[in-house]
Amino acid sequence: MSKMQSVRGTYDLYGEAKRKTKRVARIAEQVVEKYGFEEMETPIFEFTEVFARNLGDTSDIVTKEMYCFEDRGGESLTLRPEGTAGIVRAFVSNGMQQDLPLKIYYQGPMFRYERPQKGRQRQFTQFGVELLGAATPQADVELIAMAYEFLEKLGLQGQVVVELNSLGDAESRDAYREKLVTYLRENYDRLSEDSKNRLERNPLRVLDSKEECDKAVVENAPLYADSLNEVSKDFFAKVLKGLDILGIKYRVNNRLVRGLDYYSHTVFELVTDKLGAQGTVLAGGRYDGLVEQMGGGPVAGIGWACGVERLAMLLPEIPEKESPVAVVPVSDDMNEEALKIAQNLRLAGFRVEQGYSGNIKKRMIKADKMMAKAAVIVGPDEFAQGKVVIKNLKDGQQKVVNIDSLAEELK
Repeated sequence: MSKMQSVRGTYDLYGEAKRKTKRVARIAEQVVEKYGFEEMETPIFEFTEVFARNLGDTSDIVTKEMYCFEDRGGESLTLRPEGTAGIVRAFVSNGMQQDLPLKIYYQGPMFRYERPQKGRQRQFTQFGVELLGAATPQADVELIAMAYEFLEKLGLQGQVVVELNSLGDAESRDAYREKLVTYLRENYDRLSEDSKNRLERNPLRVLDSKEECDKAVVENAPLYADSLNEVSKDFFAKVLKGLDILGIKYRVNNRLVRGLDYYSHTVFELVTDKLGAQGTVLAGGRYDGLVEQMGGGPVAGIGWACGVERLAMLLPEIPEKESPVAVVPVSDDMNEEALKIAQNLRLAGFRVEQGYSGNIKKRMIKADKMMAKAAVIVGPDEFAQGKVVIKNLKDGQQKVVNIDSLAEELK
């Protein structure tokens, strides 16, 4: 097989597809910055332990999907499979505890070795937010509202639904784990080998299993809601009330869980049926135990993340490329003058294209092909008088204007 092609599960983004992903990222930035979030960029690879501690050594991502390699110094490094671990590692290693509460957003490529399918590739772009140091239900409401506004601004009104659930505090989680272990032991023979191993090491991981036999067992597993103490019930009630106040529609999904110990209280997903089996377009939750697990002390945390390419597939229409202005010299003798005019128009904020060769007829044909809205024709007679010709390529009308007022005329 020829190596001069993209690796399976990767892609080349250009043209309309790239314009769509840029639109997703730009709108995400605009929305989250309005809520006070600031961008952080972390390395594409980290020490493997960063992700193993964050995701748990029994997770499918750690055991089956991570791209790990040994560098020349003998260190085990991993291409990041998700964004939260790097942000929390940066928070801890840079001593940012004095900056709490901390609002961070990130974006960039992530890597997972899994079977490529619609909306899911081995290299994908993720946009996410993390709010550290805010332990109140108001933070949960704010992040869900921010995610909902982001998707609405993308034009996805009516196409996504907020689903959420409560995992309660540590006391509630311990009570639930006890019930879950009892249930899973009663159904031990029906579990996959991976889940049988997880039952002893981390039983909550069974809830995240992708094996069909495990899904069938989990379908009738005890519900988290039956193990919530009064503190946890009150926290969740305040979250739901906040969403009601903001007019955000939601549905409580008692089967929505996370299989890691550091998750607590609110977990949520924004889901759609527009992408076949890949229904979740944005997911998040509260992870009050993660920062401490990674060596940063008892710091509350909550965040969400989305796949940019997957969201781009949902856009209702392709963003139109801005029509350029074409600067056309009537002959090669006017190339230098045309070059100066083109650059001045760009400095004034216009998108400008130049045909790099050919006579005026060929250059005008190129201007039409690039969907230019106007052509600035630079001829020697007009230029000697400080003027150029503007031709409207939509209706064919043209007029002579002063070079000094060219930008105003084009506006």
